[in-house]
Amino acid sequence: MTLAQFLGSKPLFYDVIDYARFPAAYESIRYFLSLPKFIHIVGTNGKGSTGRFLATALYRAGKKTGHYTSPHIVRFNERVWMNGEEISDELLENAHQKLLGLLSSEYAYALSYFEYTTLLAMVVFEECEYVVLEAGLGGEFDATNAFDKVLSIFTPIALDHSAFLGNTIESIAATKLRSMQSVALMGKQPYIETKIIARQIANEKKTDIKCIDGMASPEIKECALHIAIKNDLSDYLRDNMELAMAAYEVLGYTAEKMLFDQKALFGRLTKINDNITLDVGHNALAARVIAEAFVGQKITLIYNTYADKDYQEILTILAPIIESVEIIEVNEARIVERELLESVLRELGIDYRLFNEIKEENKYLVFGSFSVAEAFLKRMKSH
Repeated sequence: MTLAQFLGSKPLFYDVIDYARFPAAYESIRYFLSLPKFIHIVGTNGKGSTGRFLATALYRAGKKTGHYTSPHIVRFNERVWMNGEEISDELLENAHQKLLGLLSSEYAYALSYFEYTTLLAMVVFEECEYVVLEAGLGGEFDATNAFDKVLSIFTPIALDHSAFLGNTIESIAATKLRSMQSVALMGKQPYIETKIIARQIANEKKTDIKCIDGMASPEIKECALHIAIKNDLSDYLRDNMELAMAAYEVLGYTAEKMLFDQKALFGRLTKINDNITLDVGHNALAARVIAEAFVGQKITLIYNTYADKDYQEILTILAPIIESVEIIEVNEARIVERELLESVLRELGIDYRLFNEIKEENKYLVFGSFSVAEAFLKRMKSH
């Protein structure tokens, strides 16, 4: 069975997650794998861009490096980046066949989509020196937490995925932060509770924990600012660049401009046209960053959302920059019922309609989730 056929047989989402399944499957094959040094990135927002900044720098410094991220926007190959480029179909298929040969059929078919692709990436990355590994959901119980790591990086932690992680910042932060091991680096945090919990867990685990405030030297800040100006990076992407630079130095290296000089990972406030910006953000923390980036401007928001997101809060945050909302149709079961979304838009007094076409005179922001980004890009490609 090909990789596409095999993954197509697995549901993308589960109402109940078996947290014991992945560690057991990994344990059954770990001694057949040659594993790299893992850098684990956990948080609510900023994981993808921080990880790509760091992975690119390590690769440019001459180290074989992999970056595992999720979800993808258009092609699955986006999830598995190695030595400067997305993995090829051929290498993915070879890794899939090898993994099927290592796993028992019971584990192979029981593992979720994300769990299986996590192990698949490990097969691809066997010859790497470093792998930057992005957590999928949470931290402590995430499949990516089964691997021993040389560094844990925590990007901003906020309220999200409450059905799985809890309804308070304390419960969500604790779940994510308990993934730390020997060394950890804390990025900027919107909640003071996160910092307090991080210190408590670090004491319990005897983790050497460092904070970006102490690690981002004047040299790093100046370098990140120059790169941000050159590559048109927003303030939050500059923060992620600083975090990646600090992580690079925690690993024992010196952050140099030539290693980090790059544009942001696609889908992070990416200008795909003169009047269209696309961002894969999908929660209130991302909405605040967007609102700051567009302060004083008015945009047409091309939007849809998953039903489990607090879209009323998200739209309330974005309201000052919204001229109108154009709802894009997304063919996915988790998308909110249109009537519910429209009722919130009416309540907030935001003009709305269905998305039909791009008009040159309007300024657009595509926002809502990876699925919204995918739907928009496919729609544009078909026209």
